[in-house]
Amino acid sequence: MSLVPEIDYGTPASTSETMVTLTIDGQQITVPEGTSIMRASMEAGIQVPKLCATDMVDAFGSCRLCLVEIEGRNGTPASCTTPVAPGIVVHTQTGRLKDIRRGVMELYISDHPLDCLTCAANGDCELQDMAGAVGLRDVRYGYEGDNHVKARNNGDINLKWMPKDESNPYFTYDPSKCIVCSRCVRACEEVQGTFALTIEGRGFGSRVSPGMHENFIDSECVSCGACVQACPTATLTEKSVISIGQPEHSVVTTCAYCGVGCSFKAEMRGEELVRMVPWKDGQANRGHSCVKGRFAYGYSTHKDRILNPMVREKVTDPWREVTWDEAFAHIATEFKRLQYQYGRDSIGGITSSRCTNEETFLVQKLVRAGFGNNNVDTCARVCHSPTGYGLGQAFGTSAGTQNFDSVEQSDVVVVIGANPTDGHPVFGSRLKKRLRQGAKLIVIDPRRIDLVRTPHVEASYHLPLKPGTNVAMLTALAHVIVTEGLFDETFIRERCDWSEFEDWAAFVSEPQHSPEETEKYTGVPADLVRGAARLYAKGGNGAIYYGLGVTEHSQGSTTVMAIANLAMVTGNIGRPGVGVNPLRGQNNVQGSCDMGSFPHELPGYRHISDDATRDIFEKLWGVKLNNEPGLRITNMLDAAVEGSFKGIYIQGEDILQSDPDTKHVAAGLAAMECVVVHDLFLNETANYAHVFLPGSTFLEKDGTFTNAERRINRVRRVMTPRNGYADWEVTQKMAQAMGLAWHYTHPSEIMDEIAATTPSFALVSYDYLEKMGSVQWPCNEKTPLGSPIMHVDGFVRGKGKFIRTEYVPTDERTGPRFPLLLTTGRILSQYNVGAQTRRTENVVWHAEDRLEIHPHDAEQRGIREGDWVRLSSRSGDTTLRALITDRVAPGVVYTTFHHPDTQANVITTDYTDWATNCPEYKVTAVQVSPSNGPSQWQVDYDEQARQSRRILGKMEAAE
Repeated sequence: MSLVPEIDYGTPASTSETMVTLTIDGQQITVPEGTSIMRASMEAGIQVPKLCATDMVDAFGSCRLCLVEIEGRNGTPASCTTPVAPGIVVHTQTGRLKDIRRGVMELYISDHPLDCLTCAANGDCELQDMAGAVGLRDVRYGYEGDNHVKARNNGDINLKWMPKDESNPYFTYDPSKCIVCSRCVRACEEVQGTFALTIEGRGFGSRVSPGMHENFIDSECVSCGACVQACPTATLTEKSVISIGQPEHSVVTTCAYCGVGCSFKAEMRGEELVRMVPWKDGQANRGHSCVKGRFAYGYSTHKDRILNPMVREKVTDPWREVTWDEAFAHIATEFKRLQYQYGRDSIGGITSSRCTNEETFLVQKLVRAGFGNNNVDTCARVCHSPTGYGLGQAFGTSAGTQNFDSVEQSDVVVVIGANPTDGHPVFGSRLKKRLRQGAKLIVIDPRRIDLVRTPHVEASYHLPLKPGTNVAMLTALAHVIVTEGLFDETFIRERCDWSEFEDWAAFVSEPQHSPEETEKYTGVPADLVRGAARLYAKGGNGAIYYGLGVTEHSQGSTTVMAIANLAMVTGNIGRPGVGVNPLRGQNNVQGSCDMGSFPHELPGYRHISDDATRDIFEKLWGVKLNNEPGLRITNMLDAAVEGSFKGIYIQGEDILQSDPDTKHVAAGLAAMECVVVHDLFLNETANYAHVFLPGSTFLEKDGTFTNAERRINRVRRVMTPRNGYADWEVTQKMAQAMGLAWHYTHPSEIMDEIAATTPSFALVSYDYLEKMGSVQWPCNEKTPLGSPIMHVDGFVRGKGKFIRTEYVPTDERTGPRFPLLLTTGRILSQYNVGAQTRRTENVVWHAEDRLEIHPHDAEQRGIREGDWVRLSSRSGDTTLRALITDRVAPGVVYTTFHHPDTQANVITTDYTDWATNCPEYKVTAVQVSPSNGPSQWQVDYDEQARQSRRILGKMEAAE
């Protein structure tokens, strides 16, 4: 094995369709108009020396190494900033150019440390490479000049010297090695869009500065790693490279955090991970990353990982380590006993949106073929299940319509109930880049997210609606579009059911749906709503991106259908730059749904009651399948409390922390007689488990993830599973213990079975993914290259369906006792329940959950910044520290849910979406009051958790 090669062409590719032919060093070359001479040369295999140029950012032309000569033109222009022209003749290597380049390199080296042998970049230093490329043999200016290399010059303090900045937990900044190429500054601006870096000083005193001469940790830097990746020297270097050394081989794999699905090169020394580097050919991230995917992989080797199976008779007993065979035998015996004693439907399973498609497929297969019921569900139940229902009703398929590249052609972007810069940061950066290029932005969110106003980006409209009024807001937007005649009649007549449109148009045109009337519910001024509606309808390509702020409501499914109505009425479906795009929260939540993780659907979103569909699986699996939908997660917990549901297999989900109404979840788990938790760590749910099966990380397995754009990406094993088995092997061995004759030898065989049974995956195989890189389903004979854009010539269901969206206020109301509304969300540095990110250095940025509260509400309650406050609802109470901010409106408070010490979901209620039972996380009536300590529930919970995590004498670690 070796490092995966990536060619740096120096400047970005041109998208022009006009071709230009020129001659470079005697070779005729044809490239798109607008291509730089540097890139044209590289495409022809001619490497022009460079230092300030890289193809991730626009040309800059500062290093003066890439000079060329063009016949008939004076001077020596920079090849990076000079575009090709028809018929020109270019020379990249002449005596004059060689002399200039050597002279430039002498100036660089005169002000640069010569510690190459001990430098962390030794073997991966472009300055070193270019010195060799230009033939540098001597430095006429010496090495002791007016420079910032040393702390002292001839014993005197060198006032221009700066020490290393070690403040960031993941990388160092060594100013003495900076060559002021500005690549890091430009990467921060052009790729990430944070504008955290600048160049300070002049001449030899110039250097990179985070913010106003701050440390990196105190600056606006978000640690995405773009600057480190761009740096051609050791100025910005990963601490892991400093401590381990340069990698010797790499493997392309897929990030296991959010639903963007970034591709990375896992760069290794042996089986030790040196660093994760975003892969430029990754079609979801295009070479960019965020702090989680780039750096937060330390959880995979954290001391808290459980590496051996454990069992116990009662949840009050300490854990006892056992062999794998003992664990599987115990599970099989218990599950069979429970079904014999309480009936076939007394057990079930929950699939993981953090595991691969193949692993998720096996869990639902185990439940259906092994347990003999359909009691299987997934975390999408509590996040994007309304997306599946709503888009399925309107369009006929349960997924987003676009690829991420589509945003580059959007003219107007609506972001509703999502915070892309925190929850989906790589897509957030791509969106900000498009907005800086001139696209318009409409934000619909109770909270002022970063996108509302961030460097060089400002939303045209921010509609800060009251939590729980999404449907009223979207229907008001539709009211304006219809009553002002802004709809696309041609599209509607061709692509949608006209009679249904007429019925819907009459509905939204009613006076009670006008912005003036709905302002009474939403709190958003009518003129803002009218302006936003006109902009979306008339502004060109309009794209809608939404998140859990849409789905996690009692009317989540209705809101999704309202979004679909808006896209159809304006004709914003079926081409690049438009569409309806759910931003999925976890790395494989789309895939877990695709794989049949819902109790009413087999893989490919086909209902379990359909005889023809069941017949496909029955013939292949050799069993008779139950044709009745099984229990949803909420139903399982209700049935457990009632006494009819007694056992569950939970793979890679922490329902005690992530699901609403924590006390009810705890009661359900406590009522079961055999809870099997399959995870990396003893999570909160494991407090109530009887069997713990250690899981494997994404670095330790082969498989596929499907991201938010339906892209199927390969996950590749880069190290041996520390627990001994990949998760698919654990599920298979459990199935074998229960009497199922499964004999998969590799996940590719599971994917072959998926493809054979699921029409949208018909052409997907590991060989095909190796050839294509990745594909977006549906990928079959009709669409062999996949489907980047859905509904191009028509909707999957035939005609698009307009659906009335009547606003029904939630039953969760504020009142004198609970006068505030709580809504929840995520933060950049943490992920979901924090099981992974809390075990990394990311806790530097977010060590605890905080409660955002408006200054007016804080003052009324005598609360100051950082005070401990009690957050109470009808369901329970907890304590956390206050963060006073005007990001939230008066009457609204906000918190994250990443830390189990807070357990924010002890506050949330049992209200759910009417169609899917997705919990209403985003609307909870609460009161906030000063506190001087944890709530009694927190004290009791902490003690119970401590007792539950006791482990008796340990066995030897798994091989």
